Amino acid sequence: MAVVTVVRDDLPGLLATRASLRAQTMAAYDWFVADGASNDGTARWLARHGDEAVWWRSSPDHGLYDAMNVALDAVAERSFSCGYPCSHVLFLNAGDRLADDRVLERLLPILDASPDADLFYGDALEELPGGRLVVKPARSHRRALLGMFTHHQAMVYRLAALSRVRFDLRHALAADYALTLTVLKQGGPAYRLPLPVCIFAPGGRSRQDPARGRREQAIIRREVLGLGRTANATLWGLQWLALTLRQTIPWLYTKYRFSSNERSFLS
Repeated sequence: MAVVTVVRDDLPGLLATRASLRAQTMAAYDWFVADGASNDGTARWLARHGDEAVWWRSSPDHGLYDAMNVALDAVAERSFSCGYPCSHVLFLNAGDRLADDRVLERLLPILDASPDADLFYGDALEELPGGRLVVKPARSHRRALLGMFTHHQAMVYRLAALSRVRFDLRHALAADYALTLTVLKQGGPAYRLPLPVCIFAPGGRSRQDPARGRREQAIIRREVLGLGRTANATLWGLQWLALTLRQTIPWLYTKYRFSSNERSFLS
């Protein structure tokens, strides 16, 4: 499996992601790192430790999703042109971590058992203010109209399903949603994983500008799914209501949307 990490000026986050990967009980992954010409020492660190990744580069790009596309192209090139045995891709950005040290040990047999599935997705752990980890359960992919049904870092894509799909750079915040809907629209199977996949790093850009994220999602639903204006407006209102609930009554949102992290760690 290929793990793609995008970073810019976040060496501590990159090291946290690296530590999470190195702690896995089954090291059956290859690391692809795209650095956007960092100035904080990230590029120097990669130059010294580049042998830990099967591919890395540090050069200017056009943002997060452009860097993801560059790394995804590198995965595809190694897979299809060089005989590289990679069948699935997980996007784990700098600062994100796997949920525990047995994620790959449990995940890889599931991927092998369903080789024709285009998408696998699981729960995510999310860090609340104060450091407490809680489980954010994934919704069914059949409810993708409502938005991302789990964190992007909790999704594993079959590489073949991405052969003609890339992140749409028109969408600064929701390109992952567009890519995921496009993969689902192709009609291949999608399966819910019986395990949490990632610990999501807080402070993402979608949280900083949620209104833009909702606008982009409305455009994506119209273009990818052909959703009409009335239905789009209704979904926009539901998303606004959920965000308002989270901001004004956080304890109620937490009670509704999260559960204890004790269920996430299997013995």
